[in-house]
Amino acid sequence: KFDPRFVMAPMLDHFAFMNGLGTIKDLLWVGPLGFMEIHVSFSGGGVVGGVSSGGWFGVTGRSGESVSVPIYVPGIFFVLPLIWFVMFPFLKGVFRFVSSTSSSLCRLLVPIQVPSISVPLLDSSESSDAISSSPSPPKQQPSPSIVPCYDPAQYADLGTMPAMTQKDVFGVCERASQAQNEWKHSSFHTRRQLLRILQKFILANQETICRVASRDSGKPLVDAAFGEVMVTCEKINWVLSEGEKWLKPEKRSSGTMMFYKKAWVEFVPVGVVGCIVPWNYPFHNVFNPLVAHVFAGNAVVIKVSEHASWSAKYYSRVIQEALKAVGAPENLVQIVTGYGDCGNALVTCPLVSKVVFVGSCPVGRKVMAAAVETLTPVVLELGGKDPIIVCDDADLTQAVPTAMRGTFQSCGQNCMGAERIIVHSSVRGAFTDQVVSAVKALRQGSPLAANARGAVVDCGAMCMPGEADRIQGLIDDAVSKGAKLLAGGDKTAAPPGGQFYPPTVITDVKAGMRILDEEVFGPVMVILPFDTDDEAIRIANACAFGLGGNVFSRNQNRALSLARRLECGMASINDFATTYMSQSLPFGGVKESGFERFGGVEGLRGCCHVKAYAQDIVPWLMDTRIPPPLQYPVAPNAFAFVSSLMRMFYGTDLVTRVRGLVGLAIASIPVSSTAASVDKTK
Repeated sequence: KFDPRFVMAPMLDHFAFMNGLGTIKDLLWVGPLGFMEIHVSFSGGGVVGGVSSGGWFGVTGRSGESVSVPIYVPGIFFVLPLIWFVMFPFLKGVFRFVSSTSSSLCRLLVPIQVPSISVPLLDSSESSDAISSSPSPPKQQPSPSIVPCYDPAQYADLGTMPAMTQKDVFGVCERASQAQNEWKHSSFHTRRQLLRILQKFILANQETICRVASRDSGKPLVDAAFGEVMVTCEKINWVLSEGEKWLKPEKRSSGTMMFYKKAWVEFVPVGVVGCIVPWNYPFHNVFNPLVAHVFAGNAVVIKVSEHASWSAKYYSRVIQEALKAVGAPENLVQIVTGYGDCGNALVTCPLVSKVVFVGSCPVGRKVMAAAVETLTPVVLELGGKDPIIVCDDADLTQAVPTAMRGTFQSCGQNCMGAERIIVHSSVRGAFTDQVVSAVKALRQGSPLAANARGAVVDCGAMCMPGEADRIQGLIDDAVSKGAKLLAGGDKTAAPPGGQFYPPTVITDVKAGMRILDEEVFGPVMVILPFDTDDEAIRIANACAFGLGGNVFSRNQNRALSLARRLECGMASINDFATTYMSQSLPFGGVKESGFERFGGVEGLRGCCHVKAYAQDIVPWLMDTRIPPPLQYPVAPNAFAFVSSLMRMFYGTDLVTRVRGLVGLAIASIPVSSTAASVDKTK
């Protein structure tokens, strides 16, 4: 049986001590009404007041004298606040913990039955690291009706994909719209089951998924595991755990004047969403928008890059099998391939309710311009030039490997890639020495060819043709203006037989060099020195992009202070780009990195229209009726009525509100009655 004295004793004792009253000697429950008898033992001067049958009283103890005084207080005075402020939150927290823990344990001990799907592999390019196709550099001017596919790390021919026309894309969107009209009525249970099927397949087929992504983009298998599979599984896991909670109807306050109504919002699927995604992560860039939009009740049409279209054949088969397993419409998720006119058709299609574009600034501007014609809302993620600030008190054993991973993962082809390493002058030498030593040890080549012979590479190829030449131009410009190469910087030294650029470290980069302003999107580390925190922030913010930022310092407060001053959409402390692995957080930037967000709560709700509702709580007792003075034709005292109403509800003090109430009462009297009353008075 719970005895409140166990809780009240230390609370009252603390109160007495802090107020110089001494200490609580004893607590007793007396009387049928649960009165609490408090014995206060005074060891010094003080005054105590209490409630008893005799009313208010006070007792003063002299210095050095010990006095024991019984005070009677109704126990309910303590028990009710105790229950409300202490026990209720405590029990609520216990319930949440037990509920969450038991749910997790049940999932582990009694797993949900998830169907398995099988997706046959078509040829050796999907099933094997080794490939029999002879190397052949891609054609510079392919046919406008086909998209040639090849392995950028080996120039191996992978066949072609169709270059879809506007008519093709409009037909795809029509079928997607029909599928969405059915899917929007599906339950969250069905949608979760679809995601579980995908997750189960992904975990069971990691190697194949990474192999296909590597062949299409040129990245090492471990980078595919990081950037393709891991983040996709994290996305699915978060949506499974929290997705329904954030898409359920949400109560809102009804306001001051509408106090008798209940207000809430509901999240309604937008319909067909067109997603234009880049080539750097062919698997994740397809499944990332799929997971959120399908769970929200939308249909998705995804236009993949012409530089990474081959993998879409395998990934689309996976999607179709998963849809079939839950009985979802087969056209709910579709992938289109082609060039710029294909993307333009997707943006301008009247059936597309929202567009998500991930890519470069020039193309992003074209997407916005095209969307104006149909007033289609657009989410733009246009890349970045993220800084890493390494303070003088940073742990270099942590900062150096993280900066290496941030710069050279996927050969630097990351929108959140670390393109500017801003290092304090006092540790610049040690940092640079460690980085240069590590970069010179990096192995570059074809990831799958190396894997076939039991070897490993650290850096793969540049996925997009012409990128090695573009990066070389940035390096040559910087060197000609005084920059210093510490490693790499010469594309002729890269391995032959693929689109490679060697891992590069460059310092002494200054304003006026193109590499400081343009997005590199390649395996180049630019090291910049700073002496003060203000200087570090000035260097970091002197950029047109503002996607992410990172700060390394042993002083957490200092690191957080610097991160808050960065002009960016996301920031990590003593880590790199970890906001993306926290899938409850939104993804997106500021300035030329774009606007709006995908990912997280904001991104998930962004898949929907927000629809507002207001309804009478007790309609038979109170509802909204137009007051007689405001009914058409309005009465002469209509303005006085509204003015008094506003004073009554929004007055900043009691007097104003009372005056408003009186004025409202007067203005509510019919004009004829008022006039008659005036005449009678006269």
